[in-house]
Amino acid sequence: MPIIDRREFLKLATALGATLAVGCVPVRTSSSGWRERRDLYPQGVASGDPDEHSVLLWTRRPYADGRERAMLLVEVAEDPAFTRVIATTTAPVQAAADWTCRVLVGHLQAAREYWYRFVDDDGNGSRIGRTLTAPNPDDPRPTRFAFVSCQDICIGYLNAYRRMIWEDERAAPEERLGFVLHLGDFIYEVVAYPDQVKNGHDFDRLVTFPIKYPKGKVVAKNRFWVPDSLEDYRVAYHAYLQDPELQDARARWPFVAIWDNHEFSWNGWQSIQEFAGTEGWVPAQTLKVAANQAWFEYQPARVLPPGSNLDTFKAPHVVDTLIKDFDDTGLGTEPNNLAAIESLIGYRALRWGRHIDLIITDQRSYRSRDPGNHDEINPLFEGDKLGFVPEELWAQLDAGRDYANGHPPAKLSFGDKSVVNYRAADAPQSMLGAKQKKWFLERLRNAKATWKIWGNTLGTPDQRVDLQYLPAALGKWNDSGYGLPDTHDWGSMYHERAEIFDAVRDAGITGFAIVAGDRHSFWAGYAAKSLPPAAFEPVGVTFVGGSITSVGSAEANEHSLKKDNPLRPLYVANINGGPPQCTENLLLRHGVRSALEFASSGSLEKAHAVSNPELAPHLTFVDVGGHGYATVRVDAHTMVTEFVCIPRPIERSPGVDGGPLRYRVRHEVPLWRAGERPRMRQTVVEGDAGLAV
Repeated sequence: MPIIDRREFLKLATALGATLAVGCVPVRTSSSGWRERRDLYPQGVASGDPDEHSVLLWTRRPYADGRERAMLLVEVAEDPAFTRVIATTTAPVQAAADWTCRVLVGHLQAAREYWYRFVDDDGNGSRIGRTLTAPNPDDPRPTRFAFVSCQDICIGYLNAYRRMIWEDERAAPEERLGFVLHLGDFIYEVVAYPDQVKNGHDFDRLVTFPIKYPKGKVVAKNRFWVPDSLEDYRVAYHAYLQDPELQDARARWPFVAIWDNHEFSWNGWQSIQEFAGTEGWVPAQTLKVAANQAWFEYQPARVLPPGSNLDTFKAPHVVDTLIKDFDDTGLGTEPNNLAAIESLIGYRALRWGRHIDLIITDQRSYRSRDPGNHDEINPLFEGDKLGFVPEELWAQLDAGRDYANGHPPAKLSFGDKSVVNYRAADAPQSMLGAKQKKWFLERLRNAKATWKIWGNTLGTPDQRVDLQYLPAALGKWNDSGYGLPDTHDWGSMYHERAEIFDAVRDAGITGFAIVAGDRHSFWAGYAAKSLPPAAFEPVGVTFVGGSITSVGSAEANEHSLKKDNPLRPLYVANINGGPPQCTENLLLRHGVRSALEFASSGSLEKAHAVSNPELAPHLTFVDVGGHGYATVRVDAHTMVTEFVCIPRPIERSPGVDGGPLRYRVRHEVPLWRAGERPRMRQTVVEGDAGLAV
């Protein structure tokens, strides 16, 4: 290779805080004397963010003998026996980086399988990891990846990874996964200690206690402990990466990861924390930096900490300061806030062969304040028993001064109550912030691959309920339109979502698909900026994957809605005293009448017969109780997304296959031409999807 290429790789490795290893010929047999000592590498090995010629490798080798630094030998081979070693280098581990090690291996062959391992000075070696490089940008072969999110090890087991590994090992080589896209909540920073857990359970879950923070702080009226230092965040990663399923998955595939909220703070936004039961905002610039540093240390990702050197994260000096001033997009202009959120830039893009341009965005670091989280709105909902927000009211809050082409109402109303429109002079809320949104739209317009896939930690499909059909016996809905059960994600970020979808339409972009997480449920459907009675004009397809472990609303409703609650049939049905069935799936996709019909008759045919076609034409599948993962296969003509749903992960599966499946559902989308609507065909491949279809 020309020397300029090596210099470029060295510059890139330095920017990524990684040591450089360069592939070489001729190949040779390992002479490292490696002998496996997994106990000395307790968090295993990992790889991440591959391109066609390089990949980042990772491990952690802690020392407790008082030293501050050590060196590891890294070997990369074309075979798992390491008889064909193609790259070696030495890399530092040091206490300042919590003994983590990052190595960028370059000059590799595209679309190839490699094995790697780390060895200390005494020949003590890590487990062996397997990784893959991306295909060349013009490689026409089909490709596959999986996407996952939301893995809380305190309340469940990561059986989904065991199933994913088992299926991948048995797949034909051309049908194996190329990478795993992790869409956030890799860790949960909120943990309960034994004295905070009533009867030892959370819904169906026996709560375990693998994490105890060295410092920590109590929040939410003594419901949880959360990190209060860099060391606290590190301890959380230590515990998660000792889970055997997660560790085996990271050793089998390269991961491509982005954070969501729990990598920093439960209800955090920018560098602000908010907790239930806590008055006001908690300025947390120091913790935002600490969270970013820990994420950087434990995720092998091509992210660029400004000013970092080869070995460690360069944390900016910040002071926890209350943020009072915001620019017109809602970004706090306080210097410590800006320094904290810019200490690590997570949004980035990845090309995978001819058919995938993957564009990943950060939904937490730049978002504006939640427009519904204001005391001024509380009087509207005094005495309300249903818990929904009127769709039109939320549209007014979301759009601010831009509502109705710049004519927002002077008052916000719900039923016979009204308050002054405190959003009338404010800009629309933003999830991405101005700088990231500009980058995202430019990448999207310039994407050349067949499929332009938006990797998003928050779901985009609308969630709404036709409460205008609610029987009076169940409660009074004080509005004539639809009600929203949730307003925290893209499903109700109407203005900015419309801006993105209009950009897709106006640029004539085809093959636009969204994969997301966070909802702890499986969703499939069409990407459209508005629903009836407004124009319904899909510009792409959208999918949300079920959680690995985290509790979904189906499970929560079974426990929280007592059997004498008149609203329970909208969410849960026990036909003839049988096991609970999730009528909330019908409520969201087919409407109030459909959910109540099934709860009464137990007939899905009758429930579908009274479906409201105006409610959710954008949805083809909803399962708010689904756990597992999703896979995506793309080629020049078709995108196929499969939902692989496992039973509620309340016990660790003892088998090598991760246990049985609830269902496998396939969503097939042919590539459409500019100006056409996308179409989706759905097939239940195995199992029973119940009320989700």
